Amino acid sequence: MANGAAKTKRYLVASDFDQTLSFNDSGRVLSELIGIRGFDEKVAGLARGNLVQQGAELAYLLRHDPEFRGVRKEHLIEAGKCVRLKNNVDLLGKFFEKGLDGYTFQFYVISAGPQDVVQSALEGIVPADHIFGTQLEYDATTGEICSVNRVSAGYGKIAVLQELETKLQITPDHTVYMGDGSSDLFVMLHVNSREGYTIAVSEAKYLGRIAKRTVLSDSALTHLSQLAGSASQEAAPELHRGQKVCTTGR
Repeated sequence: MANGAAKTKRYLVASDFDQTLSFNDSGRVLSELIGIRGFDEKVAGLARGNLVQQGAELAYLLRHDPEFRGVRKEHLIEAGKCVRLKNNVDLLGKFFEKGLDGYTFQFYVISAGPQDVVQSALEGIVPADHIFGTQLEYDATTGEICSVNRVSAGYGKIAVLQELETKLQITPDHTVYMGDGSSDLFVMLHVNSREGYTIAVSEAKYLGRIAKRTVLSDSALTHLSQLAGSASQEAAPELHRGQKVCTTGR
């Protein structure tokens, strides 16, 4: 049974974290916390050189930049507590747990950011085992980051999404992905190619052309309203024509 009972339609909803569920970049928050300057310049330099996948810049810096060598797990957890979440994100868990009449949603966060940061930021909102971020390994003696085990950026996000679809037995056309930036391009193209549904939450270059809907808001409730609409009116062809909804949500 790919999608559960005949009368209940099941959806996999996956979301990016940085600037999708939050207002700021967790790497910038971490840098400010530990007193490292020039984070944006470092990221821009990596992007120009195409050294890492888009979205994986912080993971690279944590492992290879001397200024980040002093970062420990406790710093990442503290940075997560300092991340400013978008308004009403705390209602996400309640909404997805309750679902809608005839519809159930499995909600997961897939982020290129360190998993320790994202789990800390979303503690009490999204279960830890529903969060997939960059997995770091720490030296047992010094606490220093000694390896990067998995990066959920670029194709890494697609791999996680496919694993979840298989595990939950949810078909690709019942997959929804929300994201905000260039690191979400590949996963959005992947979801669209298999008749899924994509929501952009920023005006990032090219993203609005790919996503089936664009929502600009400071409130997570606006994202939920678009999701609820796509589920309850899934048969309506106009939902798959790249409509845009822009709202300040302030």
